Amino acid sequence: MKRTQTDLDRLRSGRTELENHYIDELAAGRLSRREFIRRGSTIGLSAPALAAILAACGSSSTKPSKTTAAPTAKRGGTLRVAQQTPAGAINPLTIDDAGGLCMLQQTGEFLALDNNMKLQLQPMLATSWKPNSDASVWTFTLRSGVTFSDGSPMTADDVVYTFQQLADPKNASNALSTFQGILAAAGVQKVDSSTVAFHLETPVGSFPYLISSDNYNAIIVKNGTDFSKWQSTFLGTGPFKLQSYTQNLGATFVPNPSYWGTKPLLTSTEFKFYSSQQPQILALEGGDVDAIVQLVPYGAESLLHSTSYRIIKLVSSNHRELSMRTDMAPFTDPRVRQAVAYTLNRPEMVSALLYGYGGVANDYPFFPRFASTDTSVPQRTQNIAKAKQLLTAAGHPKGFSAPLYTEVYQEIPELAQVIKADAAKAGITINLNILPQSEYYGKATFGNSDWLDGEMSLVDYGDRGVPTVFLEAPLTSSGPWNAARFKNKTYDGLVKQFVAAIDLQTQRKLAGRIETLLLQETPIIIPYWINGVTASTPSVGGLNPTSISQMFLGQAYKS
Repeated sequence: MKRTQTDLDRLRSGRTELENHYIDELAAGRLSRREFIRRGSTIGLSAPALAAILAACGSSSTKPSKTTAAPTAKRGGTLRVAQQTPAGAINPLTIDDAGGLCMLQQTGEFLALDNNMKLQLQPMLATSWKPNSDASVWTFTLRSGVTFSDGSPMTADDVVYTFQQLADPKNASNALSTFQGILAAAGVQKVDSSTVAFHLETPVGSFPYLISSDNYNAIIVKNGTDFSKWQSTFLGTGPFKLQSYTQNLGATFVPNPSYWGTKPLLTSTEFKFYSSQQPQILALEGGDVDAIVQLVPYGAESLLHSTSYRIIKLVSSNHRELSMRTDMAPFTDPRVRQAVAYTLNRPEMVSALLYGYGGVANDYPFFPRFASTDTSVPQRTQNIAKAKQLLTAAGHPKGFSAPLYTEVYQEIPELAQVIKADAAKAGITINLNILPQSEYYGKATFGNSDWLDGEMSLVDYGDRGVPTVFLEAPLTSSGPWNAARFKNKTYDGLVKQFVAAIDLQTQRKLAGRIETLLLQETPIIIPYWINGVTASTPSVGGLNPTSISQMFLGQAYKS
């Protein structure tokens, strides 16, 4: 059916300027169905409204890739899950590792859920949200009838307390990687018992993503919670509550009888902790567990190439990031940093380490499927001759040597070996220091972390629905994850403009300038993007994973 101007006028009637902007972008074909859902849900368009607009604009549907049909749902049973051992205490303020954040959301919930499976931002503890005209104030309406697992009601006071603690620099919160320069503690304000307003330090068009499950520290805790003692109770509003937790071994959760939503199908969930991926795979193959939270293809061939397991694949912005200290020789010279980047054979890495479950990246944190990405910027490719020329011009004709610090996590040790071998082709000697996560991350603060203090450092970054965290935390002058010590006023200004922009044309224009600047400066190298992969036995259904090692099990089951 052909769309008419009358249809568009009807769709636009009574909507905000921002909502109409996205409708117009969809109608003109400049916004895909996927990105319209993402952006529409971000600014508070309801699911029925999104569906109606998509139908009227004649948009076809798409679904994430998934193999093997799910079994018939059944109530009861214990789901046994393998995951990475948490690197430290389960503290909602300070968690920064995959194993720890998966534990957080077993009992904790967020205001909104970035649902990879449905490709949109969904209400969770908030039922709706709206920005003001310039996206500098966002108002959230909270779900009624929600209680913590101890029976106490959740109110605006709990939400305000949670975010004030997360945004307070005195607490050394890991969430400052998201909130620094955007949300101050004083900006979190109670409107009434069921409404909270976030008054931002700068406009942010994608702010709901920053308080969603993308910001894995942002589970809502009870007003007055001592975060250092949270591990003893795991007190939250989610479908499960803690039964037992044993450091370095595992945890067991049982249904929360006072849960506000659909009650869990499982009798319990049992998490088993492992130091690396390979024993998790062996445990699944040996029948000791039913599912693995998240894995990478390298070393998982026996699962990926077998019809005996269910595989869920999520295209994601997961990536690895190699930083080089721009305040330490020889990396003070951008030509040296560029030289390292030109040694890498990215397609070969994707083939050898990911078996095609991912794609090459271009040394800036704009995932190709972000609607704001400028995909016209040329891809950097391996060029050993150019790398040698750059080194000679920088005064290192015979190359140089430098230490590289990284972590024992998934395929990263193997990636470090490949980087070392590629760099050697240009005369660069890299000395590897591959450490346990607890040692590598340390206190995750400058002066107390091999991750943030190493001359070269290789770290993992989980999926996000928008690039804000990727652009700010590791690369702005005051970014709390700025392992490269990159300080560039032009970059800082461009990122501030990008984050504040709400229309796609402006975002893409700024993205192109940011991408070009980062290729010129090269404070970081991103070899590839990685699909999120989850594996289970055929008897398991209802898994709802994200690409940052979260696993929502409220409607999971075994048959």
